[in-house]
Amino acid sequence: DGHSQLSAYEKKRLKNIKENAKFFAALKLHESAARLNQLATKRRSHITKRAKPKKAEDEPAPRRSMRLLRVEPVDVPLLESFARPAPEEYPQVPAGPLPMVPEDQAENSKWTETLLSTWMRISEVNTDHAEWGTPDIKRYQESLSSMVLSEENIRKVVKARVCSMAIHPSQSTILVAAGDKLGHVGLWNVVSGWSEEGAHTFIPHSFQVSCMHFSPCNPAHLLSLSSDTLRCADVTRAVFDEICRSEENFSCFDFLEENACTAIVSHWDGAVAVVDRRTPGASSELSADIGFSRTRTVHVHPVNKHYFLAAGSVNVCVFDVRYLKAKGNKPLSSLTGHTKSVASAYFSPVTGSRVVTVCADDRLSRWDTNDNLHALFPCRHNNNTGRWLTRFRAIWDPKQEHCFLVGSMAQPRQIQVFQDTGTLLHSYSAECLSSVCSINVVHPSQNILVGGNSSGRLHVF
Repeated sequence: DGHSQLSAYEKKRLKNIKENAKFFAALKLHESAARLNQLATKRRSHITKRAKPKKAEDEPAPRRSMRLLRVEPVDVPLLESFARPAPEEYPQVPAGPLPMVPEDQAENSKWTETLLSTWMRISEVNTDHAEWGTPDIKRYQESLSSMVLSEENIRKVVKARVCSMAIHPSQSTILVAAGDKLGHVGLWNVVSGWSEEGAHTFIPHSFQVSCMHFSPCNPAHLLSLSSDTLRCADVTRAVFDEICRSEENFSCFDFLEENACTAIVSHWDGAVAVVDRRTPGASSELSADIGFSRTRTVHVHPVNKHYFLAAGSVNVCVFDVRYLKAKGNKPLSSLTGHTKSVASAYFSPVTGSRVVTVCADDRLSRWDTNDNLHALFPCRHNNNTGRWLTRFRAIWDPKQEHCFLVGSMAQPRQIQVFQDTGTLLHSYSAECLSSVCSINVVHPSQNILVGGNSSGRLHVF
């Protein structure tokens, strides 16, 4: 066959190839493929798009809404459109002294004059405190249980969230001051109840009022701190004096002396400043970097006034104001153990032997300053106030060395009193207390407690 030289394997291979070719030729696959291709092409040629019908020339145009076309109807009067109220704007408060005129009045009315004259009158009376540090806890608990809240002792004093409060030390009249998030300062004579002369609101600041104190030597002076300025409300002259102004954001202050001439002021960026009211001008005497990334509160030791406690971020440290310098400041001692941001830290009121801190890790921590800042057993407490509530601050009762108060997220709403051992002594609650009181203040000599909530209301027990 012409392949005599091939091996037997190659001959077998060629034979298989020929037989396979004959088999596939018998199947006529090429013709089937061409035929299918022809059918597919023929079917696609018949697919045509449907032509849109033409509109008749005499067909009427579709109706369209005149409201959408913003066309006024003919011979039909339009109703007066209700304009959307613009967001309320608060002008910036100018620098320098400001007259003590309420927000809603062009000039002092008789009601405002009555309130200010009451403040002046009670400031002239001797306000010596009662006996400090009541040792009998049972008697102290009885005094706590005797304090109640009634409807007439609840009033909206400021417009926005209460961020700070102060209570006048008078033993005859209950005068409360509150500062809110918008820079307003409200004064309320609680005895007058809901009468017109009872409460008035002033605007001495442009930003949140984060700290307030009546002067310990002259209660006719009310000092308030905002982000950009420290002011003193002098009721004898009916003016808000400007003590210090800075582009740095202030956060808290405390007096370094009993005469309230000097103060330690903290900044949100971590630094602290020393302010002297006797120095002319509106600048601080010294600005010191203490190594904090943020400083929320400062508090001066009640006995050794040159020591102050700074708290912020996870740092809580004790410094000596006598050795402050611009940079390189080292703390005398530190309170270690906080894992999240600290909202506040305060010395106990009489001896300063205790420190209480409020931390975002849901703990109330107590420290013994006599034992090298030894940490006492912390107690669990829900401090998750969220973004709409002012953060809790645990404050000491000035009448009891070993007891402090703090707001609560528990239901029913309440204000809690703890002993420095962590024992819950009492919970202030009432049917008319329906909100969280984040900021609280206690009268230095009377059984009076004031709680402020995030809507500007004050509750007086």
